[in-house]
Amino acid sequence: MPAERAASRLRLAVAGLTLAGLCIASKPLAAQTLTLGEVLASSRAHVPQVLEAIARVRAAEGRRLAADGAFDVVFRGNTDARLGGFYDGKVLGGTVTRPLQNFGGEVYAGYRLSDGRFPVYEDERFTNELGELKVGVMFALLRDRMIDDRRFALSQSDADIDLARNEQLIVAIGVQRRAMDAYGAWVATGLRLAVLRDLLALAENRQDGIRRQVAGGQKPRILLVENDQIILRRQTLVVEAEQALAVAAARLSLFVRDEAGKPLVSSSARLPPSLPPMPMSTIDLSAVVAARPDLRVIDIRMRQARERLALTLNSFLPRLDLVLETSRDLGAVGAGGPPRSGTEPSIGLRFSVPLQQRTAKGQRAANEAEIDVQAQRRRQLEDQIGVELETIQTDLAATRRLVELAVAEQARAAEVARAERRRFELGASDLFLVQLREETEASTRIRAIEASWRQVQARAELAAATADLPALGL
Repeated sequence: MPAERAASRLRLAVAGLTLAGLCIASKPLAAQTLTLGEVLASSRAHVPQVLEAIARVRAAEGRRLAADGAFDVVFRGNTDARLGGFYDGKVLGGTVTRPLQNFGGEVYAGYRLSDGRFPVYEDERFTNELGELKVGVMFALLRDRMIDDRRFALSQSDADIDLARNEQLIVAIGVQRRAMDAYGAWVATGLRLAVLRDLLALAENRQDGIRRQVAGGQKPRILLVENDQIILRRQTLVVEAEQALAVAAARLSLFVRDEAGKPLVSSSARLPPSLPPMPMSTIDLSAVVAARPDLRVIDIRMRQARERLALTLNSFLPRLDLVLETSRDLGAVGAGGPPRSGTEPSIGLRFSVPLQQRTAKGQRAANEAEIDVQAQRRRQLEDQIGVELETIQTDLAATRRLVELAVAEQARAAEVARAERRRFELGASDLFLVQLREETEASTRIRAIEASWRQVQARAELAAATADLPALGL
């Protein structure tokens, strides 16, 4: 029998080394209790999905800056000189233009200087000795007054930033929810392993007493073999539970990372003594609707569709632009004569009207359909959220009751198992009944762990469904 015990322990050692080999590629964590807050903080800062979503926000902000470029100040210069012929006129000029974000207009200022002679049909090229200074402004009165391509691009890029931020929040909530699941599964698996190790220790401790009784002739030798069989079966359960714990730790390492973002496998020494308490989120449907980022995403997309519709309707309008301009020649009278002296204010209107609008009509129909699509999508999501919250409330009530029942059953099973072991020690019971009572107690402890785990899952699901950011570590 000592040889059998040694062989059993050797099998356990080999299994433990095999499981340890599964984690050889990852760095184990130090032996300090791993908390849910630590897991959530690590996943929030280092999980690649979250970092990708943050990068998408930066990309949207970059596109917003690019859209601002449509309103940048632009300088244009020009020069024109005749290289031969009777006329030797030369012109040098430049214009600075700044688009306006309102009224679809622009302001501009220019300077022009000419020298030499020009033909009469190019009389407007003449300037005084120090050149001509011109300032003007243009306003759109109909088309482009309320919206144009530049303002549309700016508004769309603002909406894209909002979309990216809300999609980042959606990703973060999903990651934190999965981190909670991974952490809870790891803790629950570790608690289950502790139960099975306690169960194995009971059989191993009993083996020494049985061996002494067999040696003294008080018990038959077959009882020793039977208890050894129980030990082997329980050792198998322990090895399987250790394997499950190693797998749970590997899955948890996707969320627990070092400063460089590399996964860290948590050792069993870091297991907490119980499942983490989860805060209870309040259920207020109106508050949930306001907090859910997926609903905000739909609202933003609807806003974008409405802006596209407004831009399309803008194209149906005729163009009517008002231009106010003033110019003044500087210095002594030039070759063009005295008519250029003094300030010359002017006002003008530019008018155009589209005669066919088939493209705009098609775009309008598509934009109106897109708005309807987003409205129906929002309605469906609101209904889905209501059903989801009702389901979670049902799960919370059920798991709360299951935890109470499991704890009560566990207390009674433990009492029965202790009594049965005492009766066995006194010779009033047999090993089969002791084994049955012990395994029943272990089963009730495991059921209590599973019920508590389901309670934690339900509360984590509620935190995600209500976008309870503090509970999610966000």
